[in-house]
Amino acid sequence: MGAIVPQPTAEFLALQAPYTAATQQFCELWLSIGCMSLLSPPLLPSVPGPRNAWSLFWAFSSIALQGFGGVMAIIQREVVQRRQWLSAEEFMQDWAVAQVMPGSNVVNLSMMIGQRFLGARGAMAAVAGMFLLPMLLMLAAGSAYAYWADNAIVSGALHGVAAVAAGMVLGSGCKLAHTLPTHPLPLWLCVGLAALGFVLMAWLQWPLLAVLLSVGSVGYALTWLKLSSHKAPSSNAPEE
Repeated sequence: MGAIVPQPTAEFLALQAPYTAATQQFCELWLSIGCMSLLSPPLLPSVPGPRNAWSLFWAFSSIALQGFGGVMAIIQREVVQRRQWLSAEEFMQDWAVAQVMPGSNVVNLSMMIGQRFLGARGAMAAVAGMFLLPMLLMLAAGSAYAYWADNAIVSGALHGVAAVAAGMVLGSGCKLAHTLPTHPLPLWLCVGLAALGFVLMAWLQWPLLAVLLSVGSVGYALTWLKLSSHKAPSSNAPEE
């Protein structure tokens, strides 16, 4: 009598694939850059993307120059809504991986988006766009601010821009929340995990790493259990 080996169903594989694709993409990116190889094939996007590396460079330069106090909201608007390079679900998957990887979240996300379309060459172009023009602008602005720092009008204007940036980040989070109903976990549980993470960071002032290791680990474990529950054993013919 042969052993009965559980086989994953097509439904399970379909649910699991989107949540492993972003992590695989990030690991392949770092491997290709670490080996100094530009031959690794990029992941195929679901929609048409940038034509070449220059398009990526100028797109992320534009994103960086709009980012007062943070660029996450700008990236979401430009990449998902305006240029439609990624769907909201793909953006959320990449952003989740960028959050837990070492380094700047936005830089990680830029590299992943660039690699998705043009491989390691696209990743380098996206990161260069994020840094080059803003760096030159900040050098000039820093010199000007050192001279006008005591001016009340300049100080008030900067505080006002920071408040607008905070509102943009909050609005971006609300727009991305519509992807929660498609998550394998029930909607009420997804909302509860999101609210818990918000409370720990905003009110209790937990560091990001602590929130990721606690709430993130719970969300990962619950999602893994939910996906695993879709496995159904299939009977194999008994061996002679």
